[in-house]
Amino acid sequence: MKSPPSPALIVVTLSLLLGLQSVTTDLYLPALPTITNSLGASMGQAQLTLTALLLAFGCSQLVWGPLSDRFGRRPILLWGLGAYVLASAGCALASSIDFFIGWRMVQGAALGAGVMGARAITRDLFTPVEGAHVMTKALTGLGLLTIITGPLGGLLTEAFGWRVAMFSLCVFGVVTLGVVAWHFTESNPHKNPQALNPATLLRTWRHIARHPTFRAYAALSTATYAGLFTFLATSSFVFIQVLGLTNTHYGFVMGTMPLAYIAGTFLCRRLLPGRGVLRTVAIGAGFTLAGGGLMAGLAGAGISSGWAIMPPFYLYMMGHGIHHPCAQSGAVGPFPQAAGAASALNGFLMMVMAFAVGGWLGSHMDGTVRPLAYGVCFWSVVTALVAWTWVQKHGNNREH
Repeated sequence: MKSPPSPALIVVTLSLLLGLQSVTTDLYLPALPTITNSLGASMGQAQLTLTALLLAFGCSQLVWGPLSDRFGRRPILLWGLGAYVLASAGCALASSIDFFIGWRMVQGAALGAGVMGARAITRDLFTPVEGAHVMTKALTGLGLLTIITGPLGGLLTEAFGWRVAMFSLCVFGVVTLGVVAWHFTESNPHKNPQALNPATLLRTWRHIARHPTFRAYAALSTATYAGLFTFLATSSFVFIQVLGLTNTHYGFVMGTMPLAYIAGTFLCRRLLPGRGVLRTVAIGAGFTLAGGGLMAGLAGAGISSGWAIMPPFYLYMMGHGIHHPCAQSGAVGPFPQAAGAASALNGFLMMVMAFAVGGWLGSHMDGTVRPLAYGVCFWSVVTALVAWTWVQKHGNNREH
């Protein structure tokens, strides 16, 4: 029988599982214009390689969550990570944009198991307040991964082509699968034999969706991620095709973004003990709104350069580094017996919104920086309003 993992190993495991989503998007973004040209894809199809992945990611969590409540986190993680490795290899070998999009959907569905599992494991092992603290550590690790993946994606694409860049996702999946297989013991001590019963499942989801604390934190996580997704979905085309950066230079620009995110997670960890979750979230909204407003103001003044985009977005990412761990932990906090289902529903809402945002962006890219800047600004306003009102009213985690 395996001994329980150490706290450090738990943080490493959570970082790898949460990092699946960021690595899967950030590493391939520098290659996206090259993939688009190589496979003869349109702008809409190029956007679909990202939005289809995220829609599959969101929908799959509604399946993975109840399955993990019924059978445990470990078997679901093993199956999901195995499928992720297979799908990553399929993406690297795809002969057409249709096959590429298909494998990206499988990849998205598979990584849903990892990200959902990480959130559920946090609730299995920790109280909501402790979970927010642990989540900041795990998300700091995620940020370190992201610093590497952006530049690595650009370098691999320039040196060896986009297929090698996509194959590196397969390698990351194998490493994560190995850590879970050899070092992770089951964290869910109370498996629910009724978790997959349709009537029970509907009652559980209805109870979660009606809970005011879940709604508040789900709205916060959805809004802050929508702003980040707006940047991710547009930045490769803006920086490479509008501002003229190379794939490698764009990758290094992306590699600087997680530094602000890591700073936000460190600040969150410092604020939580003395200020509590609600005040910490409110402070984070100040960074979010300042970043989005400054970016939109510079774009409206006709200033189009990397310097007009990245420093304001660093402020946004600091706010995201505060909101992300608090919202992820807060959304599942009231549901210790249904952490998988709560995590799944929260992730589903985030990805449905990302899919909608991606669809809008696919038809509104106009060869300028404005769709990126105005989109981030819009979501910064929404995030701040949610943080200053809804979360303040309903954000105290209470088990019901």
